[in-house]
Amino acid sequence: MSALVEAKSSAQSNPLYALGKERLELIGKHADALMQGYLQGHVDESSFSQQALDKLINGRILWRPDEQQPLSLRPNVNELIAGLTQDERKRQINSDVGEHLDLIHTRVQSLHGARQKGDYAASEHHMQLLTERVHDMTGQFGDAIESLWHRLNTEFGFVSSLDDKILEIELAQRQLRRILDGFKIINFDDLIQLAGSDGALRKLLVSQLQARISEHSGSLFEVQKRLVLLMARFRHQQERALLVNRMSAFLRQHPNFKVGDYANRSQVPSVINQAHGIIALGFIAIDRAQDSYALAELARAIPRDLVPALHSEKQTQGFATSIQDLVATEQKQLAKDVEDYFLHVIESSAAISGVEYLAEQQLPWEPEMWLFQIVAEYEGLPQQNKQSFMLKKDSDRHSPFNHLHIIEDVTLGMRFFDEFQATG
Repeated sequence: MSALVEAKSSAQSNPLYALGKERLELIGKHADALMQGYLQGHVDESSFSQQALDKLINGRILWRPDEQQPLSLRPNVNELIAGLTQDERKRQINSDVGEHLDLIHTRVQSLHGARQKGDYAASEHHMQLLTERVHDMTGQFGDAIESLWHRLNTEFGFVSSLDDKILEIELAQRQLRRILDGFKIINFDDLIQLAGSDGALRKLLVSQLQARISEHSGSLFEVQKRLVLLMARFRHQQERALLVNRMSAFLRQHPNFKVGDYANRSQVPSVINQAHGIIALGFIAIDRAQDSYALAELARAIPRDLVPALHSEKQTQGFATSIQDLVATEQKQLAKDVEDYFLHVIESSAAISGVEYLAEQQLPWEPEMWLFQIVAEYEGLPQQNKQSFMLKKDSDRHSPFNHLHIIEDVTLGMRFFDEFQATG
């Protein structure tokens, strides 16, 4: 209890205590008029007496930006009210990480200097200021992320048009990138060296800070996913709105325009006729009596199968079985040729291209089937045997519009082959 009384008395003896209390009481006394000035952008001077105006101006609460302009709140007071009320229209987030890190380094050096001199009161003061600086830096990151979430989950900066909403999302994306760049500036290796063997500094500058940065990174990841989703949705709506607006403008310029029946036209414009022609299906019109003779002649011209139905079914089953046996035989031969390829690589102790081996041996397989079988055989090896080989895939990007790569060749070699490792 006595320690608390001593701490309170020491705080009250600080000259900043009386000055700060006076300024806060001044803001509270004129809170109504100051809040109206915040919302209107300028302060009504008739709401204050001349003595009160002088106190507010000298207290750095009000100022006159120009002689021709009315009194208004100072920027720091505007930012204070915006932060307390979460007003996204006027709220500004300052996340200058470099400045915070420079002040942290300076404060740590002052802390070490005070400890070397044995000034424990000064060292405790520097430690308190250092803790406040670290919390301010992480708190500004939290405020910036909260500002992003508020912008995404409300009216996008109080705008109504679709184009302005897209611009607001682009602004949020730029703010997100600035926060990520701020994370990159924080080098925990330097902070570990700066903290040294001091446990309190390590906990403050490393463990607690790293936990907060990790938490903020996870929140930013969710914000980024939300931004991408909203941008895609609004871009789609913008395209549809642009199509409707241009069609509306065209109809205003051509009021007599009528949409034609393009399906029944023989000459269709090339812009619309993009699909290939459809071949209509034909059926026998058995309800036409005048065609009965022609249909009878066609029926008599159809060749008849003299083989019994049972024999035909057995013949079909035997043909399918023979096809399956042929496919199984070819598969076994392909696997045997790939096995010979592996043995040839082991005997030669060299890296051998699969396509070149296929051409040299004049094997009857398609290159695509051959390479697929080599890769499948390699992947099917036991892990202990697979470590003895090195497989290099030569692939090429199929299209600039996707990430599909086509394997054009594979090169197989032994793992101890130095030249293959150098090229791989």
